[in-house]
Amino acid sequence: MIRAAVLTVCGRPPAMTSRPVPIAGVGQVPIAVAAAPITPLDLLCASGTSYFGTPALPYVPGVQGVGYRPDGTPVWFATSAGMRPGDGSMAAAVAVPEVDVVPLRDDVPLPAIAALGLSAVAAHSALTRTGALAEGEQVLVLGAGGVVGQSAIQLARLAGARRVIAVSRSAAARDRALELGAEAVVPLGADDDVPAVAARLRAAADGPLDLVLDPVFGVPAAAALRVLRPGGRLVNLGSSAAPTAPFDSASLRSGSLRILGYTNNALTVAERAESLTVVADHAAAGRLAVTHEVVPLEQVTDAWTRQASGAASGRIVLIV
Repeated sequence: MIRAAVLTVCGRPPAMTSRPVPIAGVGQVPIAVAAAPITPLDLLCASGTSYFGTPALPYVPGVQGVGYRPDGTPVWFATSAGMRPGDGSMAAAVAVPEVDVVPLRDDVPLPAIAALGLSAVAAHSALTRTGALAEGEQVLVLGAGGVVGQSAIQLARLAGARRVIAVSRSAAARDRALELGAEAVVPLGADDDVPAVAARLRAAADGPLDLVLDPVFGVPAAAALRVLRPGGRLVNLGSSAAPTAPFDSASLRSGSLRILGYTNNALTVAERAESLTVVADHAAAGRLAVTHEVVPLEQVTDAWTRQASGAASGRIVLIV
């Protein structure tokens, strides 16, 4: 038997218990888990209200993690926990398909990679693949306080952006954005309208924007469109602010603007591994890090509750 966090009722946090040692099937790899993050997708799946439907209970949550293959190779891995029947990463061991395992360098900081994970993959791919960031461009990062936003600030600079502007409602997140390399920060208020936010963005920008990374949508996205240069791009990869945005036709047509949608689900296995390797290499070299909190797996119930309520100081990573 192994230690594991098991969810038995949707909408409630998992609790520590034991599970049988997982047996690797055909095409699978046994992994000794070192760390697993509590991600928004984990919380969504466990709520029973996701587009994947109600998960098969009980199960071990955790859609991604880091650990070691039997030969000692450090790896990052993905699971389908909560989306399809089967256990995830919040346990001492897991068996996952070979295609979902990415080898890592021996010197990578595994908890830091767990915190970055697919959120940093999304930031990297949205910037470089979908957004086609070119050296010397000016980039706006909305939702700069989250893992995607924090990653995007650093990755945009590493990819050659001449200037990065960060937007967040949180003063602490704006301060963190400056520490991570943003040249300017823009605050948001709960009652801000599109013209007010657009005016703030223009004041912070050094001329029109080239590329917007948007994990929030809503008013911030609509305001950003008004500050894009002709032919500029907005890449949307989330809707944490609102499911819709008040775009106006004149702004879109007059600038021949491009609004592009992004999802990690569209990446090939090779593309995901490539981005994850870039992220891990930057992290190992000390060039990429996000705010996270390391907690023992045994404290999963409290950690899950704090992550779900927004009381955690960044992303929580469970250490096995």
